[in-house]
Amino acid sequence: MMLSIRTKLFLTLLAATALVVVGMLGFMGWSFQRGLVELAEERQQELIEQIGERLVEVYRRDGGWGRLRADKRLWLGVLSGRGAWPQAPHFDESRPLGPRWMRHALEDPGLWPPERALRPRPADAPPRPVELRLMLLDADGNLLYGRPDLLEGTRRFPLEAEGRRIGELALLPGPSISELGEIRFQERQASDLLLIALGMIGLSAALSFPLARRLVRPVQGFQAATRRLAAGDFSARVTTTGEDELGRLGRDLNALGEALERHEHARRRWVADISHELRTPLAVLRAEIEALQDGVRPLDRAAVDSLHADVLRLGRLVDDLYELSMSDLGALSYRKADTDPAEVLAADIERFRGQFAAVNLGLRLDDRLPGAVSLYADAQRLSQLFANLLHNSLQYSEAGGGLVVTLAQEGRDLVVDFQDSPPGVPPEALPRLFDRLYRVEGSRSRASGGAGLGLAICKNIAEAQGGSIEARPSPRGGLWVRVRLPL
Repeated sequence: MMLSIRTKLFLTLLAATALVVVGMLGFMGWSFQRGLVELAEERQQELIEQIGERLVEVYRRDGGWGRLRADKRLWLGVLSGRGAWPQAPHFDESRPLGPRWMRHALEDPGLWPPERALRPRPADAPPRPVELRLMLLDADGNLLYGRPDLLEGTRRFPLEAEGRRIGELALLPGPSISELGEIRFQERQASDLLLIALGMIGLSAALSFPLARRLVRPVQGFQAATRRLAAGDFSARVTTTGEDELGRLGRDLNALGEALERHEHARRRWVADISHELRTPLAVLRAEIEALQDGVRPLDRAAVDSLHADVLRLGRLVDDLYELSMSDLGALSYRKADTDPAEVLAADIERFRGQFAAVNLGLRLDDRLPGAVSLYADAQRLSQLFANLLHNSLQYSEAGGGLVVTLAQEGRDLVVDFQDSPPGVPPEALPRLFDRLYRVEGSRSRASGGAGLGLAICKNIAEAQGGSIEARPSPRGGLWVRVRLPL
């Protein structure tokens, strides 16, 4: 059977409360029982001391135990405290006998304690009074009132007069709680504590259910929002309150929704941009082919060259898209090794020098490194990064300008600066310059070639090498691209 979180939380709270209540009930019962026993022990001790004092008075008055041994009623009077003690010379027969056990003792002429007191008692019967469990011995240990077979295991209480031992009391083993009122009070307290415990458990159940609902309510909101996110509704959000784990979970869920929403918007824009980028060259190809089919243009070498150029541009666009998708997925292979970045950059600049010269652009390398440096990088991908930046300046720089590449070291980083000549890039466009398919309107547009993917690929390669790339206005009037790679 599947249990909901609310049910589990309710049962957990109820079980915890019940466990605490039962524990407190057991502890209180144990503490009460212990306190009652200690109180009964103190009262029993006080009673035995009072009986002992009366016995000492009898001994002093009579000069021994002779009269007490001969008069059982006097012994019973000493035990019960009835009669005018210590003034009365004998037991006051005019007063009622008092406790029932005393009447039974007078009716039983046998040894002390009476036979009736030694009979087995029902489990629910109150314990025997302390008086029925006391036996008296003289100074020589001879029994005055008692049974020899019961002396073993008894507690002894000495009796002294004028500093000498005159006898002792022997107490038979037995429970110290002897009064029926005390027993009933103990039972009543136990039943009251049980009722209180049941009431507390019931109250806990009544409070735990709404509390469990309140605690689980945010989880239900999280569940609904998660289902909406899974269904593609990335605008789903939850209301968060507090700084506890549930509050932080709600904020994390909202952050996830915002990230998914941004990625979904980027994906849709990416698909729309790709469709637009592919539609343009395809439309040009279609128009040229239809013109050839309709005879508007003659099928000559110039027409074939134009078609071939369009196909090459389309192929480059597809290659760039594939390469960008591979770099996004981390699928570009990186074979890292100790690499001399100055050597790689110098080779790329030499490879582009002729192309720059052909369009009347200058190209210069300014190597400011204090000595040989080494990067743990993929030399091929590093060359691809430098080549893309060189090709970007070649495409967009106006004739008569040029590009200066500076190689320097800052701390433990290698810094490569590409500063070209006009046209420049508006400051508001710099943060988006490395976005895919983004192009600045004006001279840096499709008219100069390119689909706006080269700088996005450069960013992925730089980050894959553990570095960074940023754009800023160039002091030479164009664009300044700074690449920072860890040495």
